[in-house]
Amino acid sequence: MLCRAVTSRAPELLRVSHDVHAHPEVAWEEEWSSARVAGELADAGFTVETPYLGFPTAFRATIGSGPLHLGLCAEYDALPGLGHACGHNIIAAIACGAGTALGRIADDLGLTIRVLGTPAEEGGGGKIELLDRGAFADIHAAALVHPGPVDVARAEPFAVSHSHITYRGKAAHAAAYPELGVNAADAFTVAQVAIGLLRQHLPPTTRVHGVVTAAGTAPNAIPGESAGRWYVRAADLTELSATEERVLDCFRAGALATGCELAVEPESKPYAEFRNDTGLTALYAAAAGELGRTFDTGPAARMNRASTDLGNVSQVVPAIHPYIGIDSLPAVNHQAEFAAAAVGSAADTAVVQGAQALALTLARAAADPRMRESLLTGSACAGRRDR
Repeated sequence: MLCRAVTSRAPELLRVSHDVHAHPEVAWEEEWSSARVAGELADAGFTVETPYLGFPTAFRATIGSGPLHLGLCAEYDALPGLGHACGHNIIAAIACGAGTALGRIADDLGLTIRVLGTPAEEGGGGKIELLDRGAFADIHAAALVHPGPVDVARAEPFAVSHSHITYRGKAAHAAAYPELGVNAADAFTVAQVAIGLLRQHLPPTTRVHGVVTAAGTAPNAIPGESAGRWYVRAADLTELSATEERVLDCFRAGALATGCELAVEPESKPYAEFRNDTGLTALYAAAAGELGRTFDTGPAARMNRASTDLGNVSQVVPAIHPYIGIDSLPAVNHQAEFAAAAVGSAADTAVVQGAQALALTLARAAADPRMRESLLTGSACAGRRDR
């Protein structure tokens, strides 16, 4: 029944996916995309609140009135310069498909279905801001399905911090008065060399990467200001804190060596590591398998080691974040070729089957007395949660 319900709306779901893909908007600017997804849910009978909790590009769509509240997260922000190279258009369409299918039987299963429009996953921490304002306070479980090159049932995202780095020096003519300049571009050079050397001594569960976004415009002028964006990832928030301090020392070294002033501004609150609900993960794996999906454990499965702001939600609410393959290889997430694949035929199949698998997962959890009780009471798993 749930699978047929998704299939019956497949044309609408694919239009959502393709429409969002065609209108890429970056974090906190997803005006068109959020309105498109919210409008699709309103047309399907959901009560929609937007703006939501003070965020113009967030929304909450609700259907059903049962005591068990299940939250499906829709993402729709794009990457600067790369469009939907992470496939958030697919996430949004899957949330719509699973939500509308579950909405048809919500009252029969004693469910309230909430589809949350969650902006700014790509570095902005939209779910963390929504979590802090109470968006997940009455939700007993949260879920989304994320595209990748292959299917992976269990998410293992890193904790991550996002920082904006600025050096301020003093501009001067590079030939006539070089001794009067304080080179802000050199500060980044020193910092990046230090970070490169530091990597040898960091745990294998860490990642450090970033880009210099500004470092002067004229070769005959010593840059008086430079800027960049830097991410530090680690296995959990504790390891992240320790690693981040060592990386910040590298940026401080750049300032010390050149005489520049350093400013470090967080772009968002840190993303926490992800905690999978083992019961819901097992249900998703079974449902996806019934639909013919097969799970990969090879190198292409590493997308499950990225980071997500749903990690913070998973610390307080049972959650799952499985990945569904779109047959993109050799292209992988955050490549232009992956953006092209995100509206291909395999991606369209992933929208339908991802929505079906997610709807089956949540319906079966609601229908299982033990899992239902554990979700309602917040007891262990359903229940058991990893990490």
